[in-house]
Amino acid sequence: MAAETPLDRFKAVLGGAARALSEEAELELAFTADAPSQTGKHVKVPMPARQLPADQVAEARGFADQFALRMRLHDATVHQRGAPGEPIARAVYDAVENARVEALGSRGYQGISDNLDTALGLRLRSDPITRARNKDEVPLSTALGLMVRERLTGRAPPATAAPGMALVQDWLEDKIGADLDALGLAIDDQAAFADLSKKLLRDLELTEGEVLPEEDDEGGSEDEGQEEQESDEGNEGDDPGQQGEGDVEARGEQQQDDESEGEGELDENSVDDAEGEPGDDGDEGMLPVRPNRPFSDLAPSFDYKAWTTQFDEVVSASDLCDADELVRLRAYLDQQLVHLQSAVSKLANRLQRRLMAQQSRSWDFDQEEGLLDAARLARVVVNPTHSLSYKIERDTEFRDTVVTLLIDNSGSMRGRPIGIAAISADILARTLERCGVKTEILGFTTRAWKGGQSREAWLAAGRPPHPGRLNDIRHIVYKEADAPWRRARTSLGLMMREGLLKENIDGEALLWAHNRLIVRPEDRKILMVISDGAPVDDSTLSVNSGSYLEKHLRQVIAWIESRSPVELIAIGIGHDVTRYYQRAVTIMDAEQLGGTIIEQLAALFDRE
Repeated sequence: MAAETPLDRFKAVLGGAARALSEEAELELAFTADAPSQTGKHVKVPMPARQLPADQVAEARGFADQFALRMRLHDATVHQRGAPGEPIARAVYDAVENARVEALGSRGYQGISDNLDTALGLRLRSDPITRARNKDEVPLSTALGLMVRERLTGRAPPATAAPGMALVQDWLEDKIGADLDALGLAIDDQAAFADLSKKLLRDLELTEGEVLPEEDDEGGSEDEGQEEQESDEGNEGDDPGQQGEGDVEARGEQQQDDESEGEGELDENSVDDAEGEPGDDGDEGMLPVRPNRPFSDLAPSFDYKAWTTQFDEVVSASDLCDADELVRLRAYLDQQLVHLQSAVSKLANRLQRRLMAQQSRSWDFDQEEGLLDAARLARVVVNPTHSLSYKIERDTEFRDTVVTLLIDNSGSMRGRPIGIAAISADILARTLERCGVKTEILGFTTRAWKGGQSREAWLAAGRPPHPGRLNDIRHIVYKEADAPWRRARTSLGLMMREGLLKENIDGEALLWAHNRLIVRPEDRKILMVISDGAPVDDSTLSVNSGSYLEKHLRQVIAWIESRSPVELIAIGIGHDVTRYYQRAVTIMDAEQLGGTIIEQLAALFDRE
């Protein structure tokens, strides 16, 4: 039999510890390169590297302990019975219960406490509380979870969350300090703890009266009667906390119908806008506005609008150009970048070696069938009574991944930058395809300079003020994720076509690429943006504020980075994109682009 590795021993020990801690003999623990999760008795924790780095080992232990304690100390039926239906209230309710479970389970066990602290630190890395600059940017669920944890365990919030906590702690202490103190008295009784949690929600004005999951709330004040009636009609018969997207969207549309007639046309267009923005799900129409509404537990309220989406288009590269011209443009692209292609190909080979190394294989020996094990034939020769030995190749689980490359097709990319972006995307798709990783290549620009048909429609309507986005966007699909590289190769030549590159509206393009990616079946999704500047559209910026497009881009990025499972990275060409994206790199020379793309992807896979 093959020798047991330290990683194999760690897996076995951690699984046994989780079963003991959860008091559940049927608990199954597996390792994943994606987000840790628990489904029933199946638990997935982060996979450490083979060398078992101390921080990665502590991370896996932390999540294993967290899930095991939840299985032992948390009653889902009791928790669900009083769960509120409002999203912010539900997030707080869940966070407070999670703090109770971890505090109760780690009481008297320093090792478990340290493991849970490590897992908490990892979760906070991507939490908006670590980047908050004012009170409105602090997620209420995170802040209250940390405050309850401190009350129950005496452990201060991690240093990364301290600045964000300082923004809201005094306000929360004034509002619910007594409620937080009372929670410690009921830590051993989940039902009593839930009742105190619901009182905390009422004192924060997140819920009204008793939380009854399947009954209409008739105790609201007269001025809230209409809003609560609408909420009850949307929620009637639903399981609390499990509202469907259709209900949310319907309530969002109801709210839009209640707005003034003067904005009716804008609202109608904003609902249809930009490939389904997260803010269009009707967040503002879903709940009555309360003093603490700005806390960012929900996707941000996108006040961004388009004057009309009638002239927008999502088009395949092959539909913008005939086949003969695409072949000519591709030949021109190859001719211009023949020297660069050799350099980037070497980097691509390096990425392939890294990916293939993670798809390492091992063997199960002494099997009854499979491949003949030649190394063990000697013992058959020495003693013919021995039977032949066979071996079976065992594949190590490799994460199912898809990568989307979103390329800025604005006029400022004309020349070598767009050519290098095209050839780099070509080589990247070819490399990842060899490694079993699907790749999608997209581009974004506008159909016209300075407004196009959208602006003409606005002028014909009498130039209403604040029209929103005022140009015709063009989103281009150069290669679909499921299409093989050989079929999409010539399409990339379109980027060299004269007149294609115009203006750039980055926020909507990012949402479009994200929404295409989020519906993919792969477990891991990576979105890489290549841009050389801030969003610019003269027509839009001439009739709105100068930061209109940039503000929307920041909102979209913040939402994806904090709420979406898509991993977002960006490369800026001669432009500092680190002020927009949390994970970004800036290059000053376009010839660095190919190597930077490869290195950024390699770092992502190495990190996981």
